[in-house]
Amino acid sequence: METTIVAHYKIALAGSEQQFTCAEDDTILRAALRAGIGMPYECNVGSCGTCKIELVSGEVTSNWPQAPALGERDIARGRVLGCQSRPNGDCTVKARPGPQYVSACPPQRFAATLIEVRELTHDIRQFRFQLAEVVNFLPGQYALLQFPGVDGPRAYSMSNLDTDHACWDFQIKRTPDGAGTGALFDRVKIGDSLQIDGPYGLAYLRSDSPRDIACIAGGSGLAPVVSIARGVAANPAMDGVKVHLFYGGRAARDICGEDLLQALPGYGERFFFHPIISMPDADSAQQWAGKVGYVHELALEVLGATLAEHEIYFAGPPLMAQAVQKMLMQEKVPGGQVHYDAFY
Repeated sequence: METTIVAHYKIALAGSEQQFTCAEDDTILRAALRAGIGMPYECNVGSCGTCKIELVSGEVTSNWPQAPALGERDIARGRVLGCQSRPNGDCTVKARPGPQYVSACPPQRFAATLIEVRELTHDIRQFRFQLAEVVNFLPGQYALLQFPGVDGPRAYSMSNLDTDHACWDFQIKRTPDGAGTGALFDRVKIGDSLQIDGPYGLAYLRSDSPRDIACIAGGSGLAPVVSIARGVAANPAMDGVKVHLFYGGRAARDICGEDLLQALPGYGERFFFHPIISMPDADSAQQWAGKVGYVHELALEVLGATLAEHEIYFAGPPLMAQAVQKMLMQEKVPGGQVHYDAFY
């Protein structure tokens, strides 16, 4: 059996004495985070542009040369995306690392085995993966999953806690014509092993905050906010914190998650589930007697003027995220209380 030898290169940060090692099959951003260096990032898949760095010397290969976050002006100035750039040798890069990007749980790469699949809605499933050993993460963080036959990893949030028997759970929504979810839903079977890289993400539970929490989610954005609610329930230091989880869908058949909150001690007293749908006529098979509208509107209706007193976590499709951001700005919620990881 042949052993694959992976080369490792030195990455130096221009203007500082900091440097780290990056494997040839790793990216500069992720290697920096593994080394405890806080390079800026958000989506980790080439779409947001937060991880842009300037290549001062050396050469890199891009995992996604057509990544939308990198424009012609960036290329002309020698900028590359840290999350997509693999080094071809030693490199020097110009970046602006910050302590806020350093995770308490440095990301790792490992194999995990699919051991359980649970249907949540017509197009959302919960996938449970067994790890060889415990890998710590913070409630609300995400990981990169690599599916067989699919170019590039996909980012999904964990919905459980890292104390859960060395298992990571993901609640994933099938994307129409999506290569990643198509592979996961149709080809990955119980007992199959996938490569996982994580944890990542900055929208993790701030367990030192005494504020009550408002979680706003849609689609598979349910996963990180359920993890956050579970994190609050499991932390004795947060006994006085209340959690309102607002969850939106198009139709009644898109709503799920209340049973997950009902399992927490204090449901109805500390933990509250607020569902809403935007298109009740889209699903005539199920009757809906609940709220109709948009999820950010429901959060404002329920919490009103107290919204700005909450710690806010939100996750969901881009249009929902944009509406939430606009509403939070209009309500003058301090930016330091708002936590969101950009997914595309």
